[in-house]
Amino acid sequence: MAKNRFVEVYTQGLTNVEKIIVDTETGVNYLLATSALTSGCGMALLVDADGKPIVTPIG
Repeated sequence: MAKNRFVEVYTQGLTNVEKIIVDTETGVNYLLATSALTSGCGMALLVDADGKPIVTPIG
């Protein structure tokens, strides 16, 4: 079976949910935010204080 490309490493909330998703090929971190109240969803690249992508070491 193929390895999942994206994995959830953190989640919080019940109605308004925020999750951190990691790309297992690049290590790049993304924020996925959803709201049951507005049926909305958004995804953004997580960056550090210098504006560089946050990368989780893959090993």
